[in-house]
Amino acid sequence: MKESIKRKIAEEDSKREKNENNNKSVKKQKNENNKSTSRVAAATTPQVKEDDSIFIKKRVLVMSTRGISPKNRHLMGDLLDLIPHSKKESKLDDRKSLSLINESCEMKSCNYAILFDSRKHTDLYLWMAKTPLGPTIKFGVSNVHTLEELQMTGNCLKGSRPFLHFDATFDGQPHLQLAKELLTQIFSTPKGHVKSKPFFDHVFAFFYQDGRIWFRNYQISDHEFKKQERLLTEIGPRMILHISKIFSGGFGGQVLYSNPEFVSPNDNRMNQKTLKANKYVKKIQSRKVSEERHNSAFIEPSEVERLFDEDYHGLEQ
Repeated sequence: MKESIKRKIAEEDSKREKNENNNKSVKKQKNENNKSTSRVAAATTPQVKEDDSIFIKKRVLVMSTRGISPKNRHLMGDLLDLIPHSKKESKLDDRKSLSLINESCEMKSCNYAILFDSRKHTDLYLWMAKTPLGPTIKFGVSNVHTLEELQMTGNCLKGSRPFLHFDATFDGQPHLQLAKELLTQIFSTPKGHVKSKPFFDHVFAFFYQDGRIWFRNYQISDHEFKKQERLLTEIGPRMILHISKIFSGGFGGQVLYSNPEFVSPNDNRMNQKTLKANKYVKKIQSRKVSEERHNSAFIEPSEVERLFDEDYHGLEQ
């Protein structure tokens, strides 16, 4: 009996040891799996350093209205190439429903929007907005020159990050400060973007002159002889932006600023037509005045001149 009990106890002890060994092996496998998954997660997740700035997702939606001219369409294509964090959207059919752009930005997960508003196939307005809360700036665009038209010697890689240069006058007036901030947020490429290159090779320059914003794009190149100096060669495109209005919301809202010096191209054409019409009216009036002056200056012939006139002698008889 004692031997049988000892055998049973030994069997039970062996079973317990086997179960404990099995449990230990399972725990080891689980720990190893957890370690491997943690290693994979650590390898896949980006390690953000304390000194580095956190990557902010930023996308710009670029679109136009119906009836845009070919030159302005090429300008839009140039800006799409120069802004790697941009997305192109189909043309806007109804110009009156600009608030729909906020919905399309939400669908495309875009934070900013640029609208090329073409009117009468010649005039171009540029809307820049932070969607959906705003603000929105409406610019009148003039003196447009595309990359193909200029054919400058400068060049830059597609997707490279630009430096932004603003004139000192942008820090003076409040509406210029707001324009500077919005242009900075739209044209600055976020660090670590998928389509961007991790270096700078060109400059976006914004100058304020004659009440307008002049846009230029320059390539940064090394000097042949002086290593410490850099050269700037223009790439293009060129355009001049004239602030028309600033709105509080995204493509709408309260008017925060209205430029009194801004004159629409349609009004300019009307003024030119009125000047031409006034010139024509003045020409006709001057012709009438000269005819009246000529008629009033007519002098009747004297009696000496009428001596040999037959009609004059007949009247005397």
